[in-house]
Amino acid sequence: MITAIEPTRVDDILRELDQARKSGPLQQIVIPPCPELLSRLQHTMAQAEPDLNEVARIATSDVAMSATLIRSANSPAYGVGQPVQTLGQAMNRLGLAQTAAVMTAFLARGALRVNSPQLKRFWERASKRAQAMAFMAERLPGVSADVAYTYGLFCHVGLPVMAQSLRGYLGTMVEASARIDRSYVATENANHRTDHAVVGALVARLWRLAPQVTAAIRLHHDLDALGERGVDPDVHTLIAMGLLAEHLMRRHEGLDEDVDWSRHGESAMAWLHVSGGDLGTWSEELRESLDAL
Repeated sequence: MITAIEPTRVDDILRELDQARKSGPLQQIVIPPCPELLSRLQHTMAQAEPDLNEVARIATSDVAMSATLIRSANSPAYGVGQPVQTLGQAMNRLGLAQTAAVMTAFLARGALRVNSPQLKRFWERASKRAQAMAFMAERLPGVSADVAYTYGLFCHVGLPVMAQSLRGYLGTMVEASARIDRSYVATENANHRTDHAVVGALVARLWRLAPQVTAAIRLHHDLDALGERGVDPDVHTLIAMGLLAEHLMRRHEGLDEDVDWSRHGESAMAWLHVSGGDLGTWSEELRESLDAL
């Protein structure tokens, strides 16, 4: 059984995933390949000075992706002045980082299609979480908005991958949501010998996402470890931000606090040095952009 207990350092987690992929329950998980356009985009954005022309070439490689960028630039969050009509205008209005974020979400959604009723709003909520993460990154010191957005987008990506790969997993999702005697991931492990945190981390590993993103996805349900010395601080920060992002999303949707927030919200806020007043302000400031999604 692959559980999220022992490895905590980023390198340890990467080694664990590589080993589990070779011999273990992860062998039966089918991971869709990273889209070639996303690989190109990642390579371009990793440069010290990304080539704007290359980003534009990638965007124009898919008509639907270009249309998505234009639609995003004309959304209430960015739509000031005259509506944009060309890809170049859209990229100028969005800026390079947000352009790359919209493209990443578009390409990931195309590669990891979701058809089951249990995951009906998966990509909508993933986009909201990513938006909230990028928003917070601009207000917290030392946090990359690109890394934060990527973590928010891919945090629960193990769910659709397991739904596509494992017989009976949709039933497991219903059971895991209903049980009060054990956690969601404990039910996944009991039924399938792995869980969506591990599978999501494997997707991140194979798609060459940032190592700290991979580790944070791997540990995002190990919230008792928040603040412990064994975990890399930047991984802690992403996990804590993810918990805040989920809370802000639930506020926006008019939902009650979830169990993770009631148990670990204070620890996450303490780690990030965020106050209740900050959360209230952020909730209001995020409303328009989350409405647009």
